[in-house]
Amino acid sequence: MIFYSTENKKNTTSLRQAVIEGLANDNGLFMPNDIKPLPKSFFDNISSLTFQEIAFEVAKNFFGEDIPEQALRDIVYDTLNFDTPLIPVTKDIYSLELFHGPTLAFKDVGGRFMARTLRYLLQEEKENVNVLVATSGDTGSAVANGFYKVDGIKVFVLYPKGKVSNLQEKQFATLGHNITALEIDGTFDDCQSLVKKAFMDTGLKSAHKLTSANSINVARFLPQAFYYFHAWSQLSEEERQKDIVVSVPSGNLGNITAGIIAKEMGLPISRFIAANNRNDVVFEYLNTGDYKPRKSIQTIANAMDVGAPSNFARILDIYHHDHSTVCKNLSGARYSDEEIRETIREVATEHNYICDPHGATGYAALKDGLSNNELGIFLETAHPAKFHESMEDILGEIEIPEKLKAFLDKEKVSISLSNSYDDFKTYIEESAY
Repeated sequence: MIFYSTENKKNTTSLRQAVIEGLANDNGLFMPNDIKPLPKSFFDNISSLTFQEIAFEVAKNFFGEDIPEQALRDIVYDTLNFDTPLIPVTKDIYSLELFHGPTLAFKDVGGRFMARTLRYLLQEEKENVNVLVATSGDTGSAVANGFYKVDGIKVFVLYPKGKVSNLQEKQFATLGHNITALEIDGTFDDCQSLVKKAFMDTGLKSAHKLTSANSINVARFLPQAFYYFHAWSQLSEEERQKDIVVSVPSGNLGNITAGIIAKEMGLPISRFIAANNRNDVVFEYLNTGDYKPRKSIQTIANAMDVGAPSNFARILDIYHHDHSTVCKNLSGARYSDEEIRETIREVATEHNYICDPHGATGYAALKDGLSNNELGIFLETAHPAKFHESMEDILGEIEIPEKLKAFLDKEKVSISLSNSYDDFKTYIEESAY
């Protein structure tokens, strides 16, 4: 398949180069040239398909022209060795639990898929690759897990000092081997800016083969469409007659963009809600038509602490930069830390279900925004225990799964850097392949 840049549709490339390059040379994000609707027969039979079978059919639309069928099947099936169950919370609201993967966060899907795809695309090359990834929390651990001990690939995880939870940090800053944690004195936006500047630095990029594992990479964000189809497959025939509304905790917007692409492929979703914390540039755009990125604010829903969401460019591209069309398909909601805390308490007390701070914003947006004949699904993007300090302040002691306990006693090993590009560039020049 051909992929084009959101900055210039005439600037095109192959899947292989889109995955390896990460970002287009004009600073645009790659988009698939053709979003093909899936056939009616797929939706008629979807209830009888496994998660892996559903994902494989979706994956063929984007990757099937470039990756042989058996190789693509192996990538999909190896990626999805866990489920994403749809759990009823109220009569009209479901939680799509995306935290059953190895790092207990939704980014396990994209991170694992990209690692396996990149490994396949590079299998005949002798060159080594350096992966740069900025994280506000869960991306780092998912990508680090996906690429851990993969020969020929070094991963540099950039994260904002003091702005991720202790468990999130331990999941990527204790691994060693080919994973290096870079603790940046700044915000997630500073980390993301450093990654983007590195890709636009032709001298650095030519000296060191760089790619990104953030949701700017097509092999990271497109696979997130898989679980939207799987969610719909778990609804009853009666429930599918309602208007389906999906509420997505929104930071860098890769997750909701994948959902919008799923809708463009024919998935019968009525509309999406971008659930924001105090980092509300998307909420303001939807209300005013003005997009004004700004410095991010630290909140208890730290993975959403993004002031300049990269994937907004993809949403505008899909809807032809037309504000009214965007608003027909996407609405917004905004919640303060205290509102998020109160939602967590309410859902736990009234419905015996524990939301993490991000999922709580998604639930709140549905509770406040569902109308008659609508059924809501919110994305529970990470296991609540990943934020155990915040969660225990709200609910008291919560159980920590064994997968997470294993990291608590490990020693953090990270490199401290300023948010200066010159400092970052010097480090990469000295440390990368």
